[in-house]
Amino acid sequence: MPRASLDKKPHEVAAMFDRVAKRYDVTNTVLSFAQDRRWRRLTRDALDLAPGDRCLDLAAGTAVSSVELAKSGAEVVACDFSLGMLREGIGRGVPLVAGDALHLPFADGSFDAVTISFGLRNVSDTVGALRELARVTKPGGRLVVCEFSHPTRPAFRTVYTEYLMRALPEVARRVSSNPEAYVYLAESIRAWPDQSALAGLVTEAGWRKAAWRNLTGGIVTLHRAIR
Repeated sequence: MPRASLDKKPHEVAAMFDRVAKRYDVTNTVLSFAQDRRWRRLTRDALDLAPGDRCLDLAAGTAVSSVELAKSGAEVVACDFSLGMLREGIGRGVPLVAGDALHLPFADGSFDAVTISFGLRNVSDTVGALRELARVTKPGGRLVVCEFSHPTRPAFRTVYTEYLMRALPEVARRVSSNPEAYVYLAESIRAWPDQSALAGLVTEAGWRKAAWRNLTGGIVTLHRAIR
């Protein structure tokens, strides 16, 4: 099957994730050298969730990230447009909802906090998705975007880009149920805006006090903002 194109047609991207769902979590752990677990914990910390809060985990995939967020005592709803990914999350103890990031199936102001991890770059309209997240968030609510970004040191950036375009697809061939999808994912990471540019898009979408924190040398960045 061909991988999804960088045009990010929703049905193609959803189908791609359906095909990688079976081994998605183990592949991510291998490719990130187990850093994915740390990134999930830091996302939960950045959201500052409390018991009784209601949190939307968009692009939740198999709901592993949602389970981590729920450790705070908050009520966490996992939402994704890949039915294959959601099926893998059945039995994890969090509500699973099929939904499109650009047309979320929730009322205005439904959540105290919203988050999306490693999914925003797969949406066809970045600002549109951020606006839709703002719509379903209460005034004063929090946004955290955990996403791949640009390493801050030039030498490290060169090594990382080489890993993305050469080593990552090769490792994926050994552990993934759909290795070709990881060529698309590597390309999408390389084409993604840097930290400052993404913060500008967050602000453009109507969020306030946009800020970011680099993780793992800037490979991943946590973007935070207030509704």
